[in-house]
Amino acid sequence: MKFRPCIDLHNGQVKQIVGSTLSDAVAVAVAVGENENDKEDGVVLENFSTDRPASDYALMYRRDNLVGGHVIMLGPGNEDAATSALRAYPGGMQVGGGITPSNARAWLDRGASHVIVTSYVFKDGTIDIGRLEELVDAVGGRDRLVLDLSCRRRPRRRAHPPPTTTTTTNENDDDDDDPGPYYVVTDRWQTYTDVEVNGATLNELGKYCSEFLVHGVENEGKRCGILEDLVILLGEHSPVPVTYAGGVRGMEDLDRVKLLGGGRVDLTIGSALDCFGGDIRYDDVVAWHGRENPR
Repeated sequence: MKFRPCIDLHNGQVKQIVGSTLSDAVAVAVAVGENENDKEDGVVLENFSTDRPASDYALMYRRDNLVGGHVIMLGPGNEDAATSALRAYPGGMQVGGGITPSNARAWLDRGASHVIVTSYVFKDGTIDIGRLEELVDAVGGRDRLVLDLSCRRRPRRRAHPPPTTTTTTNENDDDDDDPGPYYVVTDRWQTYTDVEVNGATLNELGKYCSEFLVHGVENEGKRCGILEDLVILLGEHSPVPVTYAGGVRGMEDLDRVKLLGGGRVDLTIGSALDCFGGDIRYDDVVAWHGRENPR
């Protein structure tokens, strides 16, 4: 199991956000100078923001021999920052966000080891195999392609019994709700597709890529704990290397992911790291990674 570092970019800055609050409305609000601090205004919640260049983080990861991390462009205006990070650590990081067949090769030429793709391969809520094959061709084969299957749980609501003279119901009572399966979400993690993350999906899509990246969006940026059932699913069924992100709150979560994922699920940590304003010492995570992956 490996620790995979990250650089999340929003409006050209390195940031850590609460994933479930990100939407197209955010980019519009920022563009017109509106306040970015209140979810109720339809704007992203930030855990961390810095003017420190993205390239500084890439150089830090290069120094510490952390390979296979990702640079994620959350909306427009991040191309220059992403390019600076990739050039600081050529071949050491993947890049995602707005990747299409027309620009994928250019990002590889800028230094990305792989391109990460999600929304482009989905059309009308389902997988478009034609688009997926087009991307594979554009990057010269599945070995340079990572599929982002970031997902959210879709509750299956159970029917309440019909009211009787002795039974009352409350339409807001969620006690009987089924937690439901995980479905891939696109468009900055806001739009549900009809693609469930399960063994069949992982095995089919694994034919077209070298890795999966999976954010547990409902916990992303909240430091509320990992989605254990999702980690177990990925460990049991992914036919290719897979990285999980979302909800890490302490060093114990690294061991927990290792255990639940059977050592087959790598881990990204963002908001919880001290280099992103959190409480977990980055140096401790690097040391843990070194013990797990001795040279």
